[in-house]
Amino acid sequence: MPMDFPVHLQKRIEICEEISYNKVDFPQYLNENPGKERCMLFNSYIFIFLFFPLALIGYYGFHRAGRHKTALAFLTGMSFWFYGYDNIGYLLILLISILINYSISILLKKAAAKGVRLLFLWLGIVFNIGILFYFKYYDFFIENINFLWQASFPPLGLLLPLGISFYTFQQLSYVIDSYRGECKGYRFLEYAAYVSFFPQLIAGPIVYHSELIPQFRDPQNQKPNYENLSRGIYAFALGLAKKVLLADTFSKIVSVGYGNITSLNTPSAFLVMVCYSLQIYFDFSGYCDMAYGMGYMLNIKLPINFNSPYKAQSIGGFWDRWHMTLTRFFTRYVYIPLGGNRRGKARTCLNVFVVFLVSGLWHGANWTFILWGAIHGALSVLERLTRITELKIPKFVKTGVTFLLATFAWSLFRANSTSDALALWDQLFHGGFGAVYPPITEKCQDLIEVSFLYRAGLGSVISSFPWLPPVFFALASLAGCFFLKNTQEKTNSLKLTNQKLMAVVLLMLWSIMSLSEISEFLYFNF
Repeated sequence: MPMDFPVHLQKRIEICEEISYNKVDFPQYLNENPGKERCMLFNSYIFIFLFFPLALIGYYGFHRAGRHKTALAFLTGMSFWFYGYDNIGYLLILLISILINYSISILLKKAAAKGVRLLFLWLGIVFNIGILFYFKYYDFFIENINFLWQASFPPLGLLLPLGISFYTFQQLSYVIDSYRGECKGYRFLEYAAYVSFFPQLIAGPIVYHSELIPQFRDPQNQKPNYENLSRGIYAFALGLAKKVLLADTFSKIVSVGYGNITSLNTPSAFLVMVCYSLQIYFDFSGYCDMAYGMGYMLNIKLPINFNSPYKAQSIGGFWDRWHMTLTRFFTRYVYIPLGGNRRGKARTCLNVFVVFLVSGLWHGANWTFILWGAIHGALSVLERLTRITELKIPKFVKTGVTFLLATFAWSLFRANSTSDALALWDQLFHGGFGAVYPPITEKCQDLIEVSFLYRAGLGSVISSFPWLPPVFFALASLAGCFFLKNTQEKTNSLKLTNQKLMAVVLLMLWSIMSLSEISEFLYFNF
């Protein structure tokens, strides 16, 4: 490679070579190699200090000048920049998807004959499911065909375009609603802005056209609202802190644990499983908070997608709180068309189980995700059949059992293979008792917060009990999940006092100073 070849391009080529030739699992590779992002991240300097301020100023500036279409075009263009920042190929796929889906919706609007409309509907469904299958599931399908029939069909080795599951489902809902006659006469620019709106483009929430486009049109939303700005900054700061200070810290423990499963004893395996539950909780919660906050700053109220799911008292209640817009999508477009609860108890239970299987497959092309969905489906069906949630059991017991069941399932979700998950469960039940796996405690010693405790005079205590930092960190975070109000509740009742303003500023500074190792949000990979 020439010596004058741009360093950043050289690094990207090296990353691709490592992934292609060494069969590196890409989501795991990103999790263990922070800084190798595939897009512009909310938790990055360029986004916080350049992109988003520019998006705010330009959007409101054009509206102030009376150029409302230009303002929407500017916002759409910024969303395209955000999505194609690191890979122009991703943007091309998004643009093609937008053009074809909008064209199908126009054809549905103009067609009069029912048969023709049905043909266009299925064309839209096949296109969207097809593009998702091609990029996300083709290799998984080929690998299983090769395994079952001893064939040798070559995989494509495609990297999954960011957010394709989210914007494909969003457009699929638009095509179906167009067939039902529920879509108004939206202009192409409005549709493109709806699909590509950057705060929710890559990891949700999955928004319906009726929730977003009318807000773009509302004249009251076209000028700065300082109350919304303050709420948005507050939510963004909390979300950034959850991602950078909590989720990314737990990821260090999780990476060590899943990288050395057979070395874990029972306490270490349990700690790793709990830490992953907390990692994915604060990672997704942080993303949702930041998306919600940015929407507020742009006078766009996004639907709530995360509502303290670990406070749930049942698996069904968990899914009423976790990724809420995905749950409602499957309810509206899968569960109800299958018959919902209108065809007897047995059919209802089957429909519930099918929805969870589809949800597991939606999360990833791996048997671990399918089995994860099956576990949640089986537990949900069991709750319906036994009505165990109606028993007079203390709420804290129900909440604790639900959390443990979710945590057990999450361990399968995180594992690279079913064999890894089985190995972890074996260590959990047969690993024996003893000290926490030393590399886990050593990883915690590198944290800035632990260094601060050493300087505060607690070094001798930590040295004597090295398991204290990770265990205390996990317990304190769990207490926050169970007992504190969530960001939406805090934002809706926000009264920005000087003390809260100072706390937000300090939290932002602390988070920004911790951005040296930038990592993607976990749901970017789904």
